[in-house]
Amino acid sequence: MVRFRGNALGKVDDKGRIVFPAVFRDEFARAGEEDMTLVVKKSVQGNCLNLFTRAEWDHRCDQVLEGLDPELNPEHAAFWSKFNDGVYYVVPDGKLGRLNIPSELLEQTGITKEVVFAGVGYKIEIWPKERRESTLMADETFQATAAKLSAKR
Repeated sequence: MVRFRGNALGKVDDKGRIVFPAVFRDEFARAGEEDMTLVVKKSVQGNCLNLFTRAEWDHRCDQVLEGLDPELNPEHAAFWSKFNDGVYYVVPDGKLGRLNIPSELLEQTGITKEVVFAGVGYKIEIWPKERRESTLMADETFQATAAKLSAKR
């Protein structure tokens, strides 16, 4: 199973391509995965892009569907449709490992030039460089949340 940790910087070229950082490409080899197909989608939680492996995306979709009945419940159907809107498959090109990100996703998230790839385990977040730092939880809040979560164990 591929897991992503750490951060890397990148730049968007004039065709909307971003070089997928080698540190993350190498994770596929370490996990013995040959299929480097990624799913890119605007984040539900923040104004960034999410990159999932195909297997992780399928797993996440299965988890969401467990609580839904989109065939019989109109609210569930509308949610499921929105959840899957703007989902694209991308594969790093063989030459430089570039990802061709659809322009609509770049526009929706305000990504224009420099980006930060942030590995958060099961996915990678792609943020505009100038906005990434401001989205992180403050140290005091992080410590309080860590204490609260550890108390539940």
